[in-house]
Amino acid sequence: MRDLEELQATCFGYADRELLPGTMLRISAVTGGVLLGAYPAGDPDGKPVGHAFGFPALQDRRTWHHSHQLVVLPEWRGTGLAVALKLAQRERVLAQGLQRMTWTFDPLVARNARLNLGKLGARAVAYLPEFYALGGSRETAFPSDRLMVEWDLSAPPSARPAPAPQGVRVLEARPDGLPGPVQEGGEGPALLAEVPTRVDVLPGEARLAWRLALREALVGALGRGYVVTDLAREGERAFYVLTPVA
Repeated sequence: MRDLEELQATCFGYADRELLPGTMLRISAVTGGVLLGAYPAGDPDGKPVGHAFGFPALQDRRTWHHSHQLVVLPEWRGTGLAVALKLAQRERVLAQGLQRMTWTFDPLVARNARLNLGKLGARAVAYLPEFYALGGSRETAFPSDRLMVEWDLSAPPSARPAPAPQGVRVLEARPDGLPGPVQEGGEGPALLAEVPTRVDVLPGEARLAWRLALREALVGALGRGYVVTDLAREGERAFYVLTPVA
């Protein structure tokens, strides 16, 4: 459990007060939570290189599993480990009799969008502005917006290649790389909202501009009855695909 604390600190850069403590992982693991650790093959005494953690959730008489953390060391990303952890988590949640899993992710991280939407077949159903208070001050911290993902566990996982972007573009980049104006009120069988593929290399002002533009575009579309169902690719560009709720 202490090793998993270190893993969080390494991957997320969390301060101590933001870590999920080993004591909480321990009690959750024996009271209905799901805690998975990933270790290199052939090295049973090694340090964990990833973990997944979630717990039962209850609201309005509905019970499901909320996945709070998926952690993978940078050097293990792109190896299939994240998918393996989610599928193992899915098996254990289904064994508990639950049919639904939720979690959140940063909409500016296209890599995570590809995992959640394209490789696992989940969908994003709600936009949560300023969901976490990270840092010492909300006024100076980068806005911690999140998309809420919903995964139907009763359906087989449906990995698929990234599609080409086809639909009405409600947000796309300008020639200088900054977001253009949001096209309000866009309608159609599919809407497209561009997201940077490498937000980590953008300067702070550009990151904030994309945060606010995506917030406007996605909140507007979700409010009109769309959900985020995929991440399309066009060369080095990526677009959220939004389709009407069936």
